[in-house]
Amino acid sequence: MKLTKEEEEKIARAKENIPRIPVPPLEGSLVHHKDFPSQLIRPRPVDVWFPEGYDARSGDRYPVVYMHDGQMIFHHADSSLAGMDVFWDVDKVMTRLITSNEIRPAIVVSVWMADWMTGARGAEYMPQKAVTEEVWQRMREESPKWSTEAGGHVLSSDSYLKFLVTELKPFIDETYPTLAGVADTFVIGSSMGGLISAYAIAEYPDVFGGAACMSTDWTIGEGTVAEWFNDHWPAPGTNRIYFDYGTETMDAHYEPYQKQMDEVMRKYGYSEGDDWLTRRFEGADHSPKSWNARLHVPLKFLLGRA
Repeated sequence: MKLTKEEEEKIARAKENIPRIPVPPLEGSLVHHKDFPSQLIRPRPVDVWFPEGYDARSGDRYPVVYMHDGQMIFHHADSSLAGMDVFWDVDKVMTRLITSNEIRPAIVVSVWMADWMTGARGAEYMPQKAVTEEVWQRMREESPKWSTEAGGHVLSSDSYLKFLVTELKPFIDETYPTLAGVADTFVIGSSMGGLISAYAIAEYPDVFGGAACMSTDWTIGEGTVAEWFNDHWPAPGTNRIYFDYGTETMDAHYEPYQKQMDEVMRKYGYSEGDDWLTRRFEGADHSPKSWNARLHVPLKFLLGRA
């Protein structure tokens, strides 16, 4: 869907207000697919990151971590936000953990978000099956961003996940030396990216073996997504799930809903510390800086060496 002139101007103004910083050197290597095609969602950039020492000719194969909000994952010149202080710097966290032998080397695939200023990001990340007519009405009452159906975009998270599973993942597995099985395929996101990561486990538990849901925004629809998961969650044995939240800014509202989701995990028989982990980070806020500071925790939970 083409942006209107008003939407383009709104995005440009938002970018002008973000502080500028130098673009640091990237650790590892990266392939930037500028316009990855899709029959299901709008085409978008996809970044594929490889750890230091990666050699496609070596015969080594790697687990794959799929990450949402791709503009903010790696701070590189091709990012539309280059020079802004909004990055996770996943390459640096991964490199540190791999070098210290705390996790297995892995490929990271970062999928760029749809235009967040127009509501399209929310349309792709809000778990679609959880939104009944009653919930949709509640969402529109809670926030003006939903009052025009996510900026004119109908909810499309089912299509987004189908894109990951049936279009992007097959390409990644055919093009790069991956370990393609469920035990080596992971998904990570924050805020609404946390919602869509959990939704990926609920909808495709035989594809994604693990998920990290950081600062998950359970508040949308007054916790309706956690309520939906109560009746739509996979049995334990195949998947590992990580949740966390801080105590400042937006994260200050998440704890009651996260506790509700923790009860869902217990109901289905997940064992805390084994195949499920929830962490509370005192003083942490809702920002890429906070997610960068604690990203090592879910990465070690999902990719840690036995």
